Amino acid sequence: MTTWKDRPNTALVVVDVQNAVVADVFDRAGVVGRVVSLVDRARREEVPVVWVQHNDAELERGSDGWRIVPELEPRSGEPIVHKSYNDAFEETTLEVELATRGVSRLIVVGAQTQWCIRSTLHGAIARGYDALLVSDAHSTTDMSAEIPATSIIEMTNHYWHWHSVPGRSAGTQTTDEVQFRR
Repeated sequence: MTTWKDRPNTALVVVDVQNAVVADVFDRAGVVGRVVSLVDRARREEVPVVWVQHNDAELERGSDGWRIVPELEPRSGEPIVHKSYNDAFEETTLEVELATRGVSRLIVVGAQTQWCIRSTLHGAIARGYDALLVSDAHSTTDMSAEIPATSIIEMTNHYWHWHSVPGRSAGTQTTDEVQFRR
């Protein structure tokens, strides 16, 4: 049971699926394709889609690298949350957007796994949300030859699958397993 008793809804949160952010991630085409599939399903089921878009000194707002990938296009009425920190909740409008839509459960997809995905998942749990990571719809780049992207993704999936906090739920599911309705 979540700590948000008056928020029965779920939202799909698409984190940083931007040209420069996903340009070199592991399995870019597959991950973006699965995100497209989830966005389409959420829209059909009238589940809110919330877009998160990073900007900082290296990723300037308005630049081509900053834009959401061409395979995905936010629709009118779908909120776009602009962030400058890894955690999509820090100094953003994300909590207001979720509250407005009565959301207490987040389904999280996007990039980069070890930075913005993990930080946003932890930020959600710490703020009382249930947070499900879609295990095959997030990605990252290699950190080094010793730490390949596949290891980061696998470790994050394993870690989040077993994550637990009193009164909130975490976990992982594949794209095909995701159910937007509780």
